[in-house]
Amino acid sequence: MKAMTQMLTVLGSTGSIGVNTLDVVSRHPDKFQIFALTGAKQVDVMLAQCAQFKPLFAVMVEESAANLLRDKLRAENLPTQVLSGASALVEVACDERVNTVMAAIVGAAGLPSCLSAAKSGKRLLLANKEALVVGGQLFLDAVKSGGAQLLPIDSEHSAVFQALPHDPSSWAQSVDKIILTASGGPFRSRDPLTLRDVTPEQACAHPNWVMGRKISVDSATMMNKALEVIEAKYLFGMAPDRIEVVIHPQSIVHSMVQFVDGSVVAQLGTPDMRVPIAYGLSWPQRMASGAANLDFRQLPAMSFESFEDHGHHERFPSLKLAWQALDAAPGTTTVLNAANEVAVAAFLDKQIRFDQIHLLNMAMLEKVLPTAICGLEDLLELDQRSRWSAKQFISDLA
Repeated sequence: MKAMTQMLTVLGSTGSIGVNTLDVVSRHPDKFQIFALTGAKQVDVMLAQCAQFKPLFAVMVEESAANLLRDKLRAENLPTQVLSGASALVEVACDERVNTVMAAIVGAAGLPSCLSAAKSGKRLLLANKEALVVGGQLFLDAVKSGGAQLLPIDSEHSAVFQALPHDPSSWAQSVDKIILTASGGPFRSRDPLTLRDVTPEQACAHPNWVMGRKISVDSATMMNKALEVIEAKYLFGMAPDRIEVVIHPQSIVHSMVQFVDGSVVAQLGTPDMRVPIAYGLSWPQRMASGAANLDFRQLPAMSFESFEDHGHHERFPSLKLAWQALDAAPGTTTVLNAANEVAVAAFLDKQIRFDQIHLLNMAMLEKVLPTAICGLEDLLELDQRSRWSAKQFISDLA
């Protein structure tokens, strides 16, 4: 029997994950139809995507970008309808014609559309880690109440998901711990005392992965791994003390699960985001991703380092903030995420030094105290309060 075509919305189609998603989709035109593509302001990229995939809708968050895209689509005689604004993201995520949503908008800006997809019962491919870091239990409750199917797309969480037994009810009893791997980024061997002099260009030069600028900086500070620890806690229902991080510079083992009997199951693959994307799109089956196969005859020797080795605690102090935030009041992970987004943006704009990203994040965890979180409005208010305090902190540094 022929499988039903998936009607797909790609939130954040002009970013790295979105582009890779469409590359995978292009290899399986019989399996997918694009309902909507969304972006912020990369008009020419969106125009090319509309020409190739002919979605019913294209959403540009910025109104000026939407107007320009309308003109260019009209000139090319392309029928895609253009929508604009944050509310349009929510609309194309929950439309009843859509059954699959790739959530690849970077940052807390992706939370409302992720919640919309969850509440409307979609197959939700989650590449936006902030949905769980910011949304936490509120997001999980929306997934459960909406009957959504939540599949992780981050390479580490996809690896864990692939290594775990199919029955989630067995995880608590059979799993000893989850082991997330980290490449160590561009500064794994750098003297911690020299990190204050790092430039944005150096921080964005990841040795293994091709990523956007924000996540590249997070990888350089290891904040991406802190956010992944928080995400893993919610995705897999594991206590924070059962989640470990090890440095694996070769990025071949994408993460591991250690079981109570002492065995370890690891997922290996080339460092190519098309692998977890294809797995999410095709689960529980598998399909070709376009990524190269591992050639074990050519693989370099693989190594693993703990954070107690080689001064990594001093080099990557941001990692410990994950457990600190998870041990604090609900909403603290929201504060951490908002502070870090502001800090990274300020670093990329050369307003603060690289080492001041961590300084700002620590300061916000001490200064911004969450109140009771009852709904999305409370989370967004806490997010905005954290951002305001972080920007004030940057002004005081100047």
